[in-house]
Amino acid sequence: TPIEVVASVNQWGSLAEQIGGVYVKVTSVLSSTDVNAHDFEPKTDDIDKLQQAQVVVSNGAGYDTWATKNLSKTMVSVSAAQMVGAVEGDNPHLWFSSDARNAMAKELADTYSRIMPTQKKYFSNKLTAWNSREKKIEKDMKAFSDTHKDASYAATEPVAYYLLSDMGFTDNTPEGYLQSSSTNSEPTPTDLQEFQELLEKHKVEVLINDTQSTSDATNTLTGTAYKSDVPVLDISEQMPSDCKNLTSWIRSLILSLNDMFAEQSDANTSSNAGSGSTDSTDSANSSAADDSQT
Repeated sequence: TPIEVVASVNQWGSLAEQIGGVYVKVTSVLSSTDVNAHDFEPKTDDIDKLQQAQVVVSNGAGYDTWATKNLSKTMVSVSAAQMVGAVEGDNPHLWFSSDARNAMAKELADTYSRIMPTQKKYFSNKLTAWNSREKKIEKDMKAFSDTHKDASYAATEPVAYYLLSDMGFTDNTPEGYLQSSSTNSEPTPTDLQEFQELLEKHKVEVLINDTQSTSDATNTLTGTAYKSDVPVLDISEQMPSDCKNLTSWIRSLILSLNDMFAEQSDANTSSNAGSGSTDSTDSANSSAADDSQT
C-alpha cells in the first residue's frame, strides 16, 4: 500500500511525488492558479483528506495555516518553513528558494524511508535523481547571474523573491509599495506613481506580475510596463497545470527570463530601435516546449 501523502499546495505536492514515486499517493488540496492562495479556505472534504494522511506536506510561514491546524499525533508533518527556519511575517513563497527545495527533498526521502524502510534505497535513488536536476537549475541560475551582473526587477507582489535572489537580481520595487503589498493593503497614490515612474524611466529590466493577486493597482502597473516596453513576466503562486513538476516549472521561469534578457540585448544592439518590446508569453511558450523534453 502506498504512503498516503496530502500536500497543502500542488508545488510541494509535486516534489513529494518526485521523491516518493510509485510508493506514495499524493493529493494536493490547492492546485488552482485562479484563486488567491492567501485567502484560501479549505472545504470540509479537504480537512477530511488532511486528517486521513500519513504525511502532511505544508509550506508554513503563515501561508497555509489551515493545513496543520488539527493534525493527529500519528501524522508526520513536513514543513518547508520549519526546514529553513522561516516564520510568519517572512516571505512565504518558499518553493522558489533553492535552499528550501533541497531541504524539503531530503526530509521527504528520510520521512518515506522511516515509514517504509524496505524501500529506503528506492527513495534514496529518487532523491539522487532529483538532486542532479536541481543542480542543473542552480547551474543555470549561476550562469544567468554571471552574465547579467546588474539585473534588476520590480514586482507587483514579492512572489518570486527567492528565485530572483538566487539568480542574482536586485529588487528595485519601491519601498512604500513593497510595504503595502506585504501587508495586503492598497498602495497609496504616491507609492503607485513612484512605481510607474520607475517603469517609465526603465530603472528595472523586468516587471514580475503575480497572476493570483490582481487589483486595480497591479493592472495599472502592468499597463504602464507594456506601454514603456518593460517586459512583464507573469508568475502564479500555485504550479500551472501544464508543468510536469516543480523542477520543470522553475526551469521554465529561468528560461523565460533568459529569453527576455536575450531579446532586450538584441533590441539594444539592433538598428531597429522599435523592436524593444518583449512578449513574455512567447518566452514562456518556448520554455514550456523545452520542458516537455526534460
